[in-house]
Amino acid sequence: MSLPTDAESLAAFKSPDEKTAAIDRHINNHPLSQKLRADPEFTESRPHLRMPAEIRKHSLTSGTLLGPTKIPVPPLAFAREGDEFVSITYLGTDLCGHVGIVHGGMLATMVDEGLARCCFAALPNRIGVTASLTINYRSPAKAGSYVVLKAKTTKVEGRKAWVEGRIETLGEGEEPGTVLVEATGLFVEPKYAAVGLIKFLSELKSES
Repeated sequence: MSLPTDAESLAAFKSPDEKTAAIDRHINNHPLSQKLRADPEFTESRPHLRMPAEIRKHSLTSGTLLGPTKIPVPPLAFAREGDEFVSITYLGTDLCGHVGIVHGGMLATMVDEGLARCCFAALPNRIGVTASLTINYRSPAKAGSYVVLKAKTTKVEGRKAWVEGRIETLGEGEEPGTVLVEATGLFVEPKYAAVGLIKFLSELKSES
C-alpha cells in the first residue's frame, strides 16, 4: 500500500448530492483557487484524502469533522513547500458554539492544523507537533459560510519552525476577506521522528 499522490487526492472526492457538488464547484472555481492553481510554485491537493482510509476514520479533521452538515467537502489546499499554505473550506451548520456562529474551538483546530501543514516540509523529516499556539479571535465566523486559511513559515531553526496565519471570510474575488482569527505557532519535530517515519514506511511497503 502507498499513500495517495496530490493528484489522486484531488480525484478521490465524489460529491454525494447536488448541494455538496455545488459547494465543491464554488471552491474549485473560485478566483483565488484559479490564481493559485496557475502558479507553478504552488501544489494543489486535498491533504485529508492523502491519509489512508483506515487511519482517516479515526482522525478528528480527516474523519469526525467531515460530513454533510459539518465540513461537507474536504478542504482544498495550495502549498508552496515549507513556506506558504492556503486552504479553502466550507463550514456547515453543525459546528456551532453560539447559535449560527462557528465554535471557537473549531477555528482553533483549523489554524493548528493549517499552520502545521505550512511548515512540515521545512522540517528535517517533514513532521512535527505543536509546541505553542497563540490565537486572537477578531470576528465571529458564521456557520454555513466559506473561509480561507492563509499561513506562512517565518523562521526555521533545525527541528523548530515558527508560523503565522489567519482565517478570513472568502469573498467573491481574490481580495482579502474579513479576518476571523489570527494565530502564531511554534512546531517542533520530535527527536524520534526519523525512526518513526522509517518504521511507518516499512510497514506500508510490507503491505503492498
